Amino acid sequence: MTNRYETVFILTPVLSEDQTKETVTKFKDLVKKGRGKIRHEESWGMRKLAYPIQKKSSGFYHLIEFDGDPAFIDKLETEYRRDERVIRFLTVAMDKHHIEFAEKRRDRRSGAADGAAEAGDKPARAPRRKKENVDNA
Repeated sequence: MTNRYETVFILTPVLSEDQTKETVTKFKDLVKKGRGKIRHEESWGMRKLAYPIQKKSSGFYHLIEFDGDPAFIDKLETEYRRDERVIRFLTVAMDKHHIEFAEKRRDRRSGAADGAAEAGDKPARAPRRKKENVDNA
């Protein structure tokens, strides 16, 4: 039986772009080798952390949504712990509501990206009018 999972991991910011891509590829291949099927993947890029982790204030975030066997999750998380490039990770099982929300979020993001591309074609909006000060006397 397979379940849908979402895993987010944060890589140390000292990695080069090639090292980051190599690490992401390593974990994607691990999911595939564990007979998982990757449904969606997002690279959130370098972001500031809410609090320092291992004396680092930022990290490279990556999300992978996949279908996999529950027994595989322990292997995946063991690999996260062993890899010194991963400073934090979280893997959650997705229920039907979580899956629905994730799909809507992706649709909104792709719609927003399409809207931003089309915004260059639209004329600028007229400036707002100032509210007039009305006395009730």
